[in-house]
Amino acid sequence: MDLRDTLKGRLRLPLIGSPLFIISVPDLVVAQCTSGVIGSMPSLNARPLEQLDEWLHEIKERLAAHDARHPDRPSAPFAINLIVHKSNDRLEQDLALCVKHRVPLIITSLGARVEVNEAIHSYGGHVIHDVINQTFAHKAIEKGADGLVLVAAGAGGHAGSQSPFALLQETRAWFDGPVALSGSIAHGRSILAAEAMGADFAYMGTAFIATEEARAVEDYKRMLVESGSSDIVYTNLITGVHGNYLKPSVRNAGLDPDNLETGDKSQMNFASDRKKRWKDVWGAGQSVSGIGAVVPASRLVDRLHAEYQEARRALGAGSPMLNRAWERTPEPA
Repeated sequence: MDLRDTLKGRLRLPLIGSPLFIISVPDLVVAQCTSGVIGSMPSLNARPLEQLDEWLHEIKERLAAHDARHPDRPSAPFAINLIVHKSNDRLEQDLALCVKHRVPLIITSLGARVEVNEAIHSYGGHVIHDVINQTFAHKAIEKGADGLVLVAAGAGGHAGSQSPFALLQETRAWFDGPVALSGSIAHGRSILAAEAMGADFAYMGTAFIATEEARAVEDYKRMLVESGSSDIVYTNLITGVHGNYLKPSVRNAGLDPDNLETGDKSQMNFASDRKKRWKDVWGAGQSVSGIGAVVPASRLVDRLHAEYQEARRALGAGSPMLNRAWERTPEPA
C-alpha cells in the first residue's frame, strides 16, 4: 500500500518533523505525533543500544494510551532515522529493533541499502530516503525505497545546495511516489507552498529544536531565537558532509565561520561518541528567522496549523491578501 494511503485521516498537517541528531527523544516524538504530525528521531540518539529498545517500547505505549483517550483524534505514526553509511557499526542491530517493534516509517540517510528496505517491507513498513540531488534519488528508488525526502538548499544539518523548486521539479518529472520537501520551512505558508509545488509533505526540523521537549541545551535554543538566515554557514568541515550551522556556535568553537577549511569526507563517523570536537557546533536551517520563542511542540503545531489554514483561505478567489498586480487586463471579447 502507498504510504500516502496509510496516512489518510491520521495527520493534522502534511508535515514530518525531521530526525534531529542528539536532540530528538521520545518526549519530542510523542508530542509531535499526538499533535497530528509525524514525529521522528535518529536511532543513534539512543545510547547505549539497549536504550533504543526501551525508547521504541515507550513511544508505542504512550501513543497507544493517547489513542485510547482520544479516539476522535488518533496520533500520527512515528518514524525512526537509520544512518546507513558504512561508518555506522550499529546499523544491523538498530534495524533488527525497528523490525521487532514494527516501526511504521523509516527514514534512511547517507546511502541506500536494498537489505534495509526489504527488512522494513517484510512487516508492511515504509521507507523514505533523504537525498540532495537526482543521482542519489534514482539510486534510492532503484534500491527499493518507497519515497524521497528532498533536502534542498537552506535546510538544517546535512543539506543540499539546489533550490527546492529545481530539486522538486526534476524529481516529479520521473517519480510520482511520496515526496517530502525540506528547506527553510518554519511557517504554515511554507507547508502549503510545498504542497502547491508538488510535494506530499513538508519536512521541518529547525523550529522543533526550539521546543520545550527537544533535548537541546538552553543556549542552543536561545541562539535559534536570536538568529536570522544570515547567521547560517554552509560547510563540510564539521562532519565531512556539507551542512548548515549557526555561525555564533562556530565562533564559540574557536573558528572563523567566514574562513573555514574544507572538510574530509573520509572522516565521516556518525556513530562516534558525542564528546567530540564539534559537539557544540549547532546545526540549523535558514528558517531560523521564523523562530520567535521556545514553546511546547504542541503549541508550535497549533501555530503552523492556524497559519496553514489562513494561507489556504487567502488563496480563495478574490482574496484581498492576494497581490494581483501582475494580472493582465482582460482582453476585449
